[in-house]
Amino acid sequence: MTRPLSGQAAVDQLLEVLDLKQLEAATFVGESPQTGAQRVFGGQVAGQALVAAGRTVDPERFVHSLHGYFVRPGDPTEPIQFTVETIRDGRSFSVRRSTAQQHGKTIFFMSASFQVLEEGLDHHTPAPLEVPGPDEVQTMADWVRRYPSRKAAFNAAPRAVDVRYVNDPGWVPPGDRNASDQQRVWMRVDGKLPDDPLIHACALTYASDLSLLDSVLSVHGEVWGPGGVIGASLDHALWFHRPFRADEWFLYDCASPSASGSRGLANGRMYTEDGRHIASAVQEGLLRRVGERK
Repeated sequence: MTRPLSGQAAVDQLLEVLDLKQLEAATFVGESPQTGAQRVFGGQVAGQALVAAGRTVDPERFVHSLHGYFVRPGDPTEPIQFTVETIRDGRSFSVRRSTAQQHGKTIFFMSASFQVLEEGLDHHTPAPLEVPGPDEVQTMADWVRRYPSRKAAFNAAPRAVDVRYVNDPGWVPPGDRNASDQQRVWMRVDGKLPDDPLIHACALTYASDLSLLDSVLSVHGEVWGPGGVIGASLDHALWFHRPFRADEWFLYDCASPSASGSRGLANGRMYTEDGRHIASAVQEGLLRRVGERK
């Protein structure tokens, strides 16, 4: 059995996935890594859509927000075509609409806004206190040793992002998860990224979809998979507040203010190790008991 990519090799593959081929001035095409997944990972298509949008914008303008909708599941065996519409180029802001399609149908679309650097008021909510650091919590390998039945799933995909849960992850067996109002995870891209701020924003977008909905399940002590819940992202919004590097540790501090109607809402704040608030995310997902009618 071929061992999954990890470390810099996995990061290099992620960079290849984000390196879209330009067909025309506002048309791009991207591929998905062949991991055996049944559908395209949402963070991947969102990151690729941001790459496409960013390539049509003056590089002196930096993305500060994006809002996307997952319309259909993506087919990982087929290329994804991205079409970018210029909504506006003003003196300070540029707005783009990036649409991802397969087989002539939209699978995802995003609006993204870019801004020139400006000075202004500056404050943020402090990072949570008394959270153990990334070197003080279990690695994914530690969790797999504890739950060896999860090894196959863990090894099924390249590991470009080092994810370290502060509390219980959502893929432990039913009954093994303690309920918590907070889901906190340390993350970083597990290798070196280029210095391009757009690449770091796209990598953070990719990572932001890895554990956010998990906070909805955490409130109830629920888990993913058999005996628990299946889910899918419906929409995703992300705001970038301050400069950062996605290949340095950040704390993803997530919570769920509401769940009803088979939908759960989650929000997350991202902090650097020194406590700077670098980004915020909000996502709604479809959540159903395993075995319920789709």
